[in-house]
Amino acid sequence: MKPRKAVIPAAGLGTRFLPATKAVPKELLPIVDIPTIQYIVQEVVDSGLTDVVLVTGRGKGAIEDHFDVSPELERFLEEKGKHDLLEMVREVAKMAHVVSVRQKQPLGLGHAVLVARRYVGDEPFAVLLGDVVFDAAVPCTRQLLDVYASHGPVIALLPVPPDKTHLYGIAAGPKIAERLYHVEALVEKPAPGTAPTNLSVLGRYVLPPEIFDILEATPPGRGGEIQLTDALQTLARRTKLYGLVTEGDLYDAGDKAGFIEATVAFALKRPELAAQIRPVLARLLARG
Repeated sequence: MKPRKAVIPAAGLGTRFLPATKAVPKELLPIVDIPTIQYIVQEVVDSGLTDVVLVTGRGKGAIEDHFDVSPELERFLEEKGKHDLLEMVREVAKMAHVVSVRQKQPLGLGHAVLVARRYVGDEPFAVLLGDVVFDAAVPCTRQLLDVYASHGPVIALLPVPPDKTHLYGIAAGPKIAERLYHVEALVEKPAPGTAPTNLSVLGRYVLPPEIFDILEATPPGRGGEIQLTDALQTLARRTKLYGLVTEGDLYDAGDKAGFIEATVAFALKRPELAAQIRPVLARLLARG
């Protein structure tokens, strides 16, 4: 069955961005002038998927509101003759069919995916982490969907420096084609110096519905949480799981440095902003 739906876990508290996230969900922090979560949903749409399941938590209702119609705002913009902004607001509401489900307890990424089961049903689906932003000619999720169509369940991979492997889930297995691996083992944040490879799992997955039964039977792992990595390890033992080193630029918007990098990179893609920003960056760098 061809995947139609994407699950976006967005229930985290965003503690790394406090105090900003005390009142504003981290997923709505803007990269230039577009909320981080909107870049993720845009990737879903550009990849050919039509339905988005947001897995949120308490205090995250503003995320769903962002993708809803806003009659008061639209009326205000229309009365002020701000038709370009009006069209922008309306386009956001029409991006995709978005539903929201609440993860009532912070029991891990695997649990967040499991919470979406009712809305995904017995279909293959994509998972996109809400704080990993891609800039690629072919959307990252689209790259994975193409592999899923020809091979089967697939996760996105990214080589990282060996001294950083303890920060990520790590995949291991033989290379079977250009940028494509047969994943035989996964380790969630291995101890420094123990990682089997430097191939990190980077927040994009296309999975079969069988993963839900596996997640239900997966006991809490690292940190006392239900880890998606553990469920993927079980899936890899039962069937073939693939890993694709995807092409494009990745920004970890859940990290302060990554968020700043993303903001600068996307600002420089806009000619009107780039002309203003480049001299500022040069001046700041000159200060040392």
